[in-house]
Amino acid sequence: MKTKTTTALSSEGIQRYVKLLFLMMAGGAIYPLLYLRQNFELTLLATLDISLAQLNVAHSVLGTSFFLSYVPSGWLADRFSPRSLLTFSVAMTGVIGLWYGSLPEATWITVIFGLWGITTGLTFWAALIKGCSLLAPQDQQARFFGLLEGGRGLFEALLATIAVAGFAFAVSSLGAVDETAMVQVIYFYSGVCLVIGALLWFVLKDTASDAAGGEGLGDQTAKATLRQTLDDLIGLLLNIRVWLVAICILTGYQVFWATYTYSAFLQTQFGLDAIAVAALTTVRLWMRPIGAVLAGFIGDRFHPVRSLGIAILLAGFSLIALLILPADSPYTLLYFAVATSSVVIYGVRGIYWASFNTTRVEPRRAGLAIGLVSMIGYTPDIYMPLINTYLIDTYGNAVGYQLYFGGVGLSALLGGAAAFYLLSLSKSDV
Repeated sequence: MKTKTTTALSSEGIQRYVKLLFLMMAGGAIYPLLYLRQNFELTLLATLDISLAQLNVAHSVLGTSFFLSYVPSGWLADRFSPRSLLTFSVAMTGVIGLWYGSLPEATWITVIFGLWGITTGLTFWAALIKGCSLLAPQDQQARFFGLLEGGRGLFEALLATIAVAGFAFAVSSLGAVDETAMVQVIYFYSGVCLVIGALLWFVLKDTASDAAGGEGLGDQTAKATLRQTLDDLIGLLLNIRVWLVAICILTGYQVFWATYTYSAFLQTQFGLDAIAVAALTTVRLWMRPIGAVLAGFIGDRFHPVRSLGIAILLAGFSLIALLILPADSPYTLLYFAVATSSVVIYGVRGIYWASFNTTRVEPRRAGLAIGLVSMIGYTPDIYMPLINTYLIDTYGNAVGYQLYFGGVGLSALLGGAAAFYLLSLSKSDV
């Protein structure tokens, strides 16, 4: 009997990690299409024949779409299975990517980003977070979320390495122009989404042992009246812990959003060419699994919220530190600066959702709470690109990036304060 129990537990553990692996792949495959600017910003602008302002407007539309869909996303996650929602989301993102690769006019590009806001926000985000929370044992929340963030970062870095290598090979060896190579990168990412979307349907099957709370990742239903949903939403809005978690995520995500401009920052401030910048920003992606997984294990050891507060403060400082690098800095110094900054910033991303358990929200409305926190925490998707456009257009690259990175870095102080206040509330529960 003892042997059988051990085997059953081992089998259950393996199932958890296999499903977590595919959640990682889903999260790593679905977003690169939306944020190709992080490795190819100037080349992407030339390929799409649009200006930086137009690209930032498209990203602002994406952020607005996210903002409007996060709470409904949580509502959907409480009523439909992660299996159905994730499969649809990843596959449809790939389909829209094929349209993007056809290089439509600027107006349609904005529409595409709005549709991506639906497939990667409304039907995807809360399902991914709730799916991971269901898989993770209560005493391993930071570890599982760290592994999710690190794993999807590792998969994204692998895809980015292939994409950058293919781009460089097409330009250097095949003599292709940058724009033609860029289109091939778009089609590559679209194809990956289509394949991963199909695989998710077969892997995320319903099993009673998928979750510590007894819910699976397959088919599930939940019914609630509109009045009950509104009452739940009001209750969440009155929960100070929900707001503190949201502030932690908002300030941490602001610092992360600033890294999307690393490509243009390095190219304009340090004179690097497109291939060198793409290679350097790909190194940033490889730091994601290191930072996220490390933060996850540290969070479980020293308390997720305490670790989060320290990490947010370090992330803000690391962003400001990039501004003091001289314009003639050697490539190795830039490599080190980007790598160390990325480890800390991705550490924040790795564990900020582990703080969600401190909100003491009941499982039946966890999806709604995740949607509400996401709506608040990810508002930088709306205003960060617009702030970037304003500062660069008004003050030029040099001063503009000083204000942009400096302001975002200082805002991390608010996130650190929120985290430590949340920690004090958590201690009072013991």
